[in-house]
Amino acid sequence: MSDRQIAAIVLAAGLGTRMKSATPKVLHRVAGKPMIGHILTALDGFDADRTIVVVSPGMPQVAEFVAPAVTVEQDPPLGTGHAVMAARDALSGFEGDVLVLFGDTPLLTGETMRAMVEARRGPDNPAVVVLGFRPDDPSEYGRLVQGGDGSLEQIVEARDATEPQRAIPLCNAGIMAIDGARLVDLLDAIGNDNAKNEYYLTDIVAIARARGWNCSVVETDDPDEVMGVNSRAGLAEAEAAMQKRLRAHWMAEGVTLTDPETVWFSTDTVLGRDVTVGQNVVFGPGVTIGDNVDIRPFCHVEGATVEDDAIIGPYARLRPGADIGREVHIGNFVEVKEARLDEGAKANHLSYIGDSFVGAGANIGAGTITCNYDGFLKARTEIGAGAFIGSNTALVAPVRVGNGAITGAGSTITTDVEENALAVTRAPQKDLAGWALKYRVRKQAEKTTKKKAG
Repeated sequence: MSDRQIAAIVLAAGLGTRMKSATPKVLHRVAGKPMIGHILTALDGFDADRTIVVVSPGMPQVAEFVAPAVTVEQDPPLGTGHAVMAARDALSGFEGDVLVLFGDTPLLTGETMRAMVEARRGPDNPAVVVLGFRPDDPSEYGRLVQGGDGSLEQIVEARDATEPQRAIPLCNAGIMAIDGARLVDLLDAIGNDNAKNEYYLTDIVAIARARGWNCSVVETDDPDEVMGVNSRAGLAEAEAAMQKRLRAHWMAEGVTLTDPETVWFSTDTVLGRDVTVGQNVVFGPGVTIGDNVDIRPFCHVEGATVEDDAIIGPYARLRPGADIGREVHIGNFVEVKEARLDEGAKANHLSYIGDSFVGAGANIGAGTITCNYDGFLKARTEIGAGAFIGSNTALVAPVRVGNGAITGAGSTITTDVEENALAVTRAPQKDLAGWALKYRVRKQAEKTTKKKAG
């Protein structure tokens, strides 16, 4: 691309009333990221020089999230053209290329944005480039009417289209690339002589053509890319489409998904090569997985790092701060939070490891609990290399078990254990000969008496 600057105006003033939410629509999440965050990430991919986000009054959460992007208010909301007008002052002196985007289209890619800017800089020097798509059901969308040379002649709203125009399969996605040097002139010419008395950005195509300026179309072959979200049902559709995209990406990168439709990713999930992911696995935000890792079915992983050759699950939960070393085994119903497990450590069954360090080669027995919270403060547990923690051990933090030490099953460890020592806190076993038989005889007699009395 040339040295000509790029600005982006992201329209995010919609209140999203159909979402029925206190959260602004564009901050609802798809694949773990607010919808408008996907647009901003795509813009980062080709270094937009200015990003201006148009919001409604009373949206401080949006302004905070999009910072350092500039925010301007559209008040009152009088259509898409009016929304772009609200950004005029923030564009003062700018004569590069201006992308007009929507904050509720999370699947739009940077590649498509780039294609639009390149088309705007094409040899026919169009004033406006419009993104088109071909939906399965075009009935509700405006049609893009092209001339014999492929240039864009007009945008016709569905309600105003003639029968031949309704037969056009190419529809308007609303996303545009506009020549910044001509943008103000185009905006000034938009009128509001319509049923809603609003200013429609789509009118600039007819205005440009009336001035003798070319307009053109860039077409996406993926209708999901321009999917706008206006309701909870639409949010679910966008999530499904994004997950489909992420699954395809990771399989292409060398990851095995045993049952792809049941694996859910976040946008920032990072997976190494030759990772295997079983059924019904969920990756929350902030996950990095190394090479040759086996993540077995029904695991939930969030905010965690897993190094090469580890085995996770089935039915394991890695919470934020879990740091799993090479060749570590985390088994069924094991939960790890804010804890490092060094190379080769194992926690294979029914354990909670929180605010802890587990040394290389240590073995955590079934039912082990690190008691890290006293009702007021968190404290750490340290388990040395090669230590063996017996089943049903409670480690009451702060406490340290030395290298090579062993804790007896059923112990509650409240003080530090020296290296290579055995710590046992359970009471001595006491056997009462014949007690069980006497007990059964007595209880059976009571049961028989009660039955006869009843």
